[in-house]
Amino acid sequence: MVASALLWTERRLKTGNGERIGGMARKKQWMLKTLALRPELPDEVEKQAIITACEAFIGNVLKPRFLPEIRPTQWNYVIDIHGAWAAGRYRFVQRYRSGMEHNLGEEFDAPFARIDRTGPDCFDIYWMRHTGKWWRLHVGLPLAEALQILETDEVLHPC
Repeated sequence: MVASALLWTERRLKTGNGERIGGMARKKQWMLKTLALRPELPDEVEKQAIITACEAFIGNVLKPRFLPEIRPTQWNYVIDIHGAWAAGRYRFVQRYRSGMEHNLGEEFDAPFARIDRTGPDCFDIYWMRHTGKWWRLHVGLPLAEALQILETDEVLHPC
């Protein structure tokens, strides 16, 4: 489902290199923007099936392949790979621990991929860019195929 909204936007008139054109004012205009509506959340049985499949994928594929052992360093290092379900999305997350003197032992999470449920057995795959923004790479896949792509597509692998 898609909804539309009228948004008031301002565009700056600039040359190709980012400079403003001869003191011209901003041009204001109305734009039509389409907004994706969130699908209906799965029932508890489907949600638990998704979580179980993703946790098995983490335990059987991601951890043995990308975290066979924990290797402490003087920098941030990975100590775990886990998942988290929230609002129809399942995020794949790396847990880091700091080895630096000023914050020795502090831990933080860094998600690297996620699957969004868009319907019954229909998922979109997102990748976490270095900018902190999610970027959709694949659309409308069944769960088994989405997990297969997470296993084979190097862009979606943990660091």
